[in-house]
Amino acid sequence: MRRLTWLIAICFAMCAPSYGQWEVETSNTTADLRGIHSIGNGVAWASGTNGTVLRTEDSGYVWQLCAVPPGAEMLDFRGVQAFDANTAIVMSSGKGDLSRLYKTTDGCHSWKLVFANPYAPDGFFDAILFLDPQNGLLFGDPSPANPRSTPVEYPGDFRLRVTADGGNTWGPVSAPDYPAKPGNGLHAVGDESAFAASNSSIASREGWFWFATSASRVAFRSLYNGSKPSEFLFRPAYCAGAVDPASNLCGQPWVDFENSSVPVLHISPSSGIFSISFASATHGVAVGGDYAKPEVAKETAAYTLDGGKKWYASRNLPHGYRSSVAFDAATKTWITVGPNGTDISTDDGRNWRPLRPDPARHEAPDADRNWNAISLPFVVGPKGRIGKLNAAALRR
Repeated sequence: MRRLTWLIAICFAMCAPSYGQWEVETSNTTADLRGIHSIGNGVAWASGTNGTVLRTEDSGYVWQLCAVPPGAEMLDFRGVQAFDANTAIVMSSGKGDLSRLYKTTDGCHSWKLVFANPYAPDGFFDAILFLDPQNGLLFGDPSPANPRSTPVEYPGDFRLRVTADGGNTWGPVSAPDYPAKPGNGLHAVGDESAFAASNSSIASREGWFWFATSASRVAFRSLYNGSKPSEFLFRPAYCAGAVDPASNLCGQPWVDFENSSVPVLHISPSSGIFSISFASATHGVAVGGDYAKPEVAKETAAYTLDGGKKWYASRNLPHGYRSSVAFDAATKTWITVGPNGTDISTDDGRNWRPLRPDPARHEAPDADRNWNAISLPFVVGPKGRIGKLNAAALRR
């Protein structure tokens, strides 16, 4: 009997499922994945290099490889925003005409090009975000004015476009204050840009909007009051002045940004803030570092308690460069990922601790690393890596 008990114990230990904090799923692709959007009820979409788009309707049990959008075979889809199991927009990132938006309404069997970078041969799309199925924002690097330029946008400003019709048309946001003050709102300073590492250099929560830059600057403004966006939030108004030639729409004049400096490393072109996320209108986290030196655990995270007016350096930092951060409301846990690991915070970003696989549980030794972007419960990474959160790991 003692020998039988011992054999049962050994079998239980060796035959137990190998999970880790991220349960690695079969993606049926080797593309590098940076776009992920989970919308609940088992539906999620992912995107990556070589025009790759994936979707699941069963919480990741099966990931469907979508049709490649026309002409997108060489594009890098860094962002995806989904509305339901059939409707989504993917954003490619690249200089000039390599930045585009495609939309599907039939479960990714077919795609329509809805917007191409109007600043080509310059310009670069960094992030796309929808507040609801109609109202969305598209954020891009500073660039010279449109070659068919009008006074709607200033040369050298960050590019921000908005849609009020589900992404079919995109009108510009302008900063019409003059003279422009570098480092204020959309006005970039020096070589300031943004990162398209995880489609999370912009964020919105409870009527507020934030964007983060390579200069570790966060700019923010109120978009609306109340529980949901107004019907006319991004709808262009009549104007008698300049009209944007790319959309035939007037520019939305946004001059009321507030700005703050964030204690995240920004000493080189490869460093700065890579991701921001907010759990409420007041509590937010920014992560980053230097992607060229991913093991350096210096100034990799900061937090705010007042909506971004003041940022504080985390005391115990994530143990390396981090490209994406998200908040798990069910466990009140912040999760951040990067090439060398996963870290969590249970005190609103003040302190972080690594979440490492447990050899005693026979967990995969790389379950914590080689990740690019999060949309809980999913995470994506290079070479087709997709993982799903094992929430039990957060309670260890």
